Amino acid sequence: MDIKRSILIAALAIVSYVMVLKWNEDYGQAALPTPSAATNGAASSLQDTPVANTASDDVPTANAAHSEPSAPATAAASDKLIRVKTDVLELAIDPRGGDIVQLTLPQYPRRQDRPDVPFQLFDNGGERLYQAQSGLTGANGPDANSNGRPLYNSAKNSYALEEGKNQLTVDLNYSADGVNYIKRFSFKRGLNPQCSAKEQQQKKTGCVDPSSYQVDVRYLIDNQSAQAWTGNLFAQLKRDASDDPSSTTATGTATYLGAALWTKEEPYKKVSMKDIDKQPLKETVDGGWVAWLQHYFVTAWVPTKDTSNVVQTRKDSQGNYIIGFTGPSLTVAAGAKAETAATLYAGPKSQEYLKQLSPGLELTVDYGILWFIAQPIFWLLQHIHSLLGNWGWSIIALTIVIKLAFFPLSAASYKSMARMRAVAPKLAALKEQHGDDRQKMSQAMMELYKKEKINPLGGCLPILVQMPVFLALYWVLLESVEMRQAPWLLWITDLAIKDPFFILPIIMGATMFIQQQLNPTPPDPMQARVMKLMPIIFTFFFLWFPAGLVLYWVVNNCLSIAQQWYITRKIEAATKKAAA
Repeated sequence: MDIKRSILIAALAIVSYVMVLKWNEDYGQAALPTPSAATNGAASSLQDTPVANTASDDVPTANAAHSEPSAPATAAASDKLIRVKTDVLELAIDPRGGDIVQLTLPQYPRRQDRPDVPFQLFDNGGERLYQAQSGLTGANGPDANSNGRPLYNSAKNSYALEEGKNQLTVDLNYSADGVNYIKRFSFKRGLNPQCSAKEQQQKKTGCVDPSSYQVDVRYLIDNQSAQAWTGNLFAQLKRDASDDPSSTTATGTATYLGAALWTKEEPYKKVSMKDIDKQPLKETVDGGWVAWLQHYFVTAWVPTKDTSNVVQTRKDSQGNYIIGFTGPSLTVAAGAKAETAATLYAGPKSQEYLKQLSPGLELTVDYGILWFIAQPIFWLLQHIHSLLGNWGWSIIALTIVIKLAFFPLSAASYKSMARMRAVAPKLAALKEQHGDDRQKMSQAMMELYKKEKINPLGGCLPILVQMPVFLALYWVLLESVEMRQAPWLLWITDLAIKDPFFILPIIMGATMFIQQQLNPTPPDPMQARVMKLMPIIFTFFFLWFPAGLVLYWVVNNCLSIAQQWYITRKIEAATKKAAA
């Protein structure tokens, strides 16, 4: 009868495993854009001709006082988009307003099995609406015109960074009322030609310049009219309420999707979509930045450091969320020239570079409340990776380092558990002696623990101490773009997502079961049954965790088993010797 039951349980486990694998195959990966939405055979969901925009919706007033436009003015759809291509960015600029309405990241494929499909950050309505907008508003600003936003002219419809050149400049021109405007976009080369294609793909240090994801936007104003010109620079990010396309977890990412900004009092202030729904924000900030965050990637407008800007959030009439800033008033005398500028960053969450770009911007790599533990872990993991060159082996090495750091505490706890295991027969005798009298049983147990110098809570210490480290490492692996699509070996080709065959979680559950056998059996039968279920429960939870995190736990369990087995054997041998 026991054999039949064992066979039935094994068959059920195999069928369940195959069903989970099939579910993961069908639903575990991000969907690719439909062929009709692709551009240039590779990029995703891009329309070549933008839709008409609503000027009053997009353009804030000069003092940024109004969150809702009173009378939107609709501008006609512009001509074909202006395409720009560098080695790390492919984007499209709408001549109507000069906004960046499409942007993909060729160095970051949308899916690992389709390196030809780059991840799309900005979109003008294909899969989502997400744009970086900028312009000149105020008394004479062309973007504040009641007839709609200005239609810029460009020398070409397509620009590309040439071989051997490190800079690319794209100028858009517009003239009205005797004032000539140039909206200038500046781009940088990102890939180091001295690095191999594999090194560039692996983002090896020195092979990819993170500043190449920075776009400098500059307005050159030539006032040839007879009157002084007055206006304000504005820059903003507009996004709809669609889900995060960079989420890699099957159960939905826990990372933050929403807006953020810098203030003197709060260098990283999150403003969620729910916050914008409740009440628009308006603050005056010196320098700083405004950003939109998602998993692994961030988009940020950074104004000139020495300017005082009005930062605001709002929703347009279509329900899109906007966060941006409006700069101070700029006056250009008749016959004079002036310029104003801002920096757009659109790319991966590279902590080191974001910190250089603007203070507090590196905090968009959000490790949560355990950031003070996560930051040193990431720093150590980075240095280990610089030596080993593989994130999987780096996680294993990090686990060994953490285990060595906790070795004395773990040893003390395992000794306590080994002593409890050694006195298990005495506990069983006390239970027989006192029967169901729980009060006498508890008193007798406390006396026994005191006599044998056992701390009954000592076995919990390793788990309690490691939990903050475990949670901090969870956020490091979940938030760090360096882990995205980082391979280890064999079937583990992406440490940032779950094991595709769930082998590591099963091994983790097995090691947890083995470790449980080394622990003393709880005297309470109900507690003992719960403890037996723990490996199964944890295995189920770990099915959806990033493979890198499960790898850490597997290695940690194996090291704990070795340490605990050695200590238990040593104490049991000493106990037998003393009894003899």
